[in-house]
Amino acid sequence: MLFQPLHVADGELARGASVARALGSDFVADILEAAQRQLGKAPELLRMIEEWPGDPARAAVAMRFNGALHALARRGDMQALATLYKTRSGDFDGPIGDALSRESAAIASWMQRPPQTNEVGRAAAIVAALTVAQDIDALPIELLEIGSSAGLNLNLGLYGYDLGGVMLGDPLSSVQMAPRWNGPAIHPGPIGIVAARGVDLDPLDPADEATRDRLLAYVWADQPARADRLTQALAIARRHPPRVDRQDAASWLAERLAEPQDEGICRVVFHSMVLQYLTAPDRALIRQMIEAAGARATALRPLVWIGYEWNPARTSVRLTMTRWPGGETRDLARCHAYGAWIDWSGS
Repeated sequence: MLFQPLHVADGELARGASVARALGSDFVADILEAAQRQLGKAPELLRMIEEWPGDPARAAVAMRFNGALHALARRGDMQALATLYKTRSGDFDGPIGDALSRESAAIASWMQRPPQTNEVGRAAAIVAALTVAQDIDALPIELLEIGSSAGLNLNLGLYGYDLGGVMLGDPLSSVQMAPRWNGPAIHPGPIGIVAARGVDLDPLDPADEATRDRLLAYVWADQPARADRLTQALAIARRHPPRVDRQDAASWLAERLAEPQDEGICRVVFHSMVLQYLTAPDRALIRQMIEAAGARATALRPLVWIGYEWNPARTSVRLTMTRWPGGETRDLARCHAYGAWIDWSGS
């Protein structure tokens, strides 16, 4: 399923509503459309959204707003708003207009921080890409993740997967993923993770209650299975804390790639829905650093780069993999933004 370029004149929240509806969430779309109609009740918030610096779509402004409103509903002290989110029906404009009138400052404050969904469903596509790397090299894997948030996807070796009937990972894990699969079968086999480390400008602590609330607020309210999966992944992370450093991605990656790579280990740099939040110079710098490290790779010290990101036109999410030596890039799949389906080509 591809997303067509959007040309919506009614504002950024209305544009975000179109994206949400295309991604299968009519409730979030209805929320954002009502919020667009009611924004006049929060003039400063309206001005902030209309004057957002840079590309508001790339900054996920509508999703920031939706997360803020969901957080208010989860707080529970605005009864009409909480009821709307519980029943997902009835009057949308009244409760949302009231929230905008009373809590515009809180919504604006929430929106200043980039979204940190830490969507665990994307791990299924990353694991599918790792099977391709394993087919080539059959080596244990060292994971390096950019934009790790709470680090939940660094624990991808602790989850279970059904990828088009191919079972991978831990069959007894409380986190099981079975995205709708379209395309040829991948090759089964163990994914041996020997090390995993990530970076984020603002790492989230899975053991912190406020962190859990923030992450759950970013899960769309009409997708309870995603919320349950996130809750289970957070519980696993409390038992197996992922290592996430507080640093900017470019300088951190430069340090990691400069570290000696053990012979017989495949080093994998990966990221999911992160590049859109980086500046163009940082994106270019990261590419240059990875390509430079790739030029030093050998058959016994290979380097793999996996990306799960919007294409430049933001019409589809692509799963890509580049492997060195050689530097061949494979366009492996088109994916749902939150991992619900994978259209696999493996090309």
